[in-house]
Formats: sequence, C-alpha cells, structure tokens
Amino acid sequence: MSYKDVFYLSADKALTLYARDYNPSGGDPVLCLHGLTRNSADFQWLAAHLSTEHRVIVADQRGRGRSNWDSEKARYNLLVYAQDMVALLDHLNLPQVTIIGTSMGGLIAMLMAGWVPQRIKAIVLNDVGPKLSPEGLARIRGYVGKGKPITSWLEAAAATQTINAEAFPDYGADDWMAFARRTFTEIDGVPVPAYDPAIAEGMAPGSEAVAPPELWDLWGKLSAIPILAIRGGRSDLLSAETLQRMSDAHPNFTAVTIANRGHAPMLDEPEAVTAIDAFLTKP
Repeated sequence: MSYKDVFYLSADKALTLYARDYNPSGGDPVLCLHGLTRNSADFQWLAAHLSTEHRVIVADQRGRGRSNWDSEKARYNLLVYAQDMVALLDHLNLPQVTIIGTSMGGLIAMLMAGWVPQRIKAIVLNDVGPKLSPEGLARIRGYVGKGKPITSWLEAAAATQTINAEAFPDYGADDWMAFARRTFTEIDGVPVPAYDPAIAEGMAPGSEAVAPPELWDLWGKLSAIPILAIRGGRSDLLSAETLQRMSDAHPNFTAVTIANRGHAPMLDEPEAVTAIDAFLTKP
C-alpha cells in the first residue's frame, strides 16, 4: 500500500515535521505514534494492513526519521510531542482519531487524551501504561544515544539484535536486518541511528521529559475513552501487575498479552492484529 508524504510545521513553528498518510480518502482515521528511538517505519506492516479499511497516519516525532532535529534539547519532551501531534491533526483537518501508541507513543496518546479528549476516539497502548517499571527504564537508558559507531548494515543488524534479543527471542538474521533497516538510516554509505542522540537527555535519571512519574491521576481521567492495551509477555517496562491495575481502574478496557515478546511487540503478531482489528471495528 502506498502512502502520501506529509510535511507540516511543528506546534511551536520551529521545525518541519514528517508523517506518512496511508489511504488519505479512506475510513476512520488512525494515528500511529512510535517509541523513543523509533520512527514511522515501525508501522509499515500494520499501516498497510489497516489502510484497507482505515486512513492511517504515521508520524515521525521531532528528532526522528524524516522530521527535523531540534537545536533545543529541552524540547524533546512528551508535552511538546503531544502539541506537535495536535498540530498534525489540525494540518490534516482531522477532528478526531484513534491513536495506536507504542511505548513513548502511548504516553503521548494519554497526554493528548487528557488535554484534548474530544480529539481522541479510542487508544491502543502498546506495552506502556501509567507506571513504567524501573528495570525497563534502566535498560533503555543503557543504550539510547550510546551506540558504538557502525560501519556496515551487518553491524547495524548485530547491534539491533544485542539490544532487542530478549524481546524477540525467535527472530532470525533476516528479521534483525529488517529491524535495522527500520531503525537506521544511511549517510554517505554508513548506517547511523535514525534519531538525534540528544533525545537521550530526556531519559536521564530524574528527568520527566519522556519517563514521567506515575500517571494514575491522568489514567483516572480517561475513563470515557475506550482503551486496548497490548503487553509483551516478556516485557520489562509494563508489568502484569500494572496491567491489572489499569483494567481495574478503567470501565472500557481490553487487554491482550503477546507471548514470547518483550518491549515492545511489533504489532504484526497474529494475536495483536486480531485484537486491534476487533477493537477498531467496535461500534
């Protein structure tokens, strides 16, 4: 499925940001938001699948993918990302969307739902919730912006495997190369991570830029918005206990756990696809 390139101004008018718009004349719009070090390529398979019935918009946050990097590192934070996504909805004249948010993208979705609830029809949270497990945060802090120089795509695939092997224990060489192709870009023939290393500032211990304290108060305000939560059975960021508490506190909540996946499922797993398809077709 082809897509249309969308370039638009960030909420603060400082940067040009990028999004992919699949099936622009399609049905109910779905906005896909990636994780901390990822970009719109993460949703290539899911967007192609969903765009047979839906309009699917996949955004690159500032500092990722084809969006501009920000010279002010302090602006790499959840509130700014949420403002940028509302700017994207305005640019596309979309009064309301369903959001599918992976990791950081799910936190952005929650902030948007608390800030402009009328713009959010429903949310799919991929391996994220109001409480982030400290062991997962520590693991992420251990690699963001700290990778060794890469000289080939084979090295990029190996580095990707080193970081993510625990989350995808059944992946083979072809899977890791495909993963690397989504998360690296090529400059002068050399693969480099497709993100600004400065985003690591927001993950520093004590920073709330992209690793906020517990958001249970915000969660309590989202009760009118249908939510599907997808958790990797091996996740070190979203615990089973947190998932249960989310369910207990939300009247319109569905959850599915994906076996043999850590943080975060790619959303091409059959169980995830079935759950998302059913959720998006609810009246």
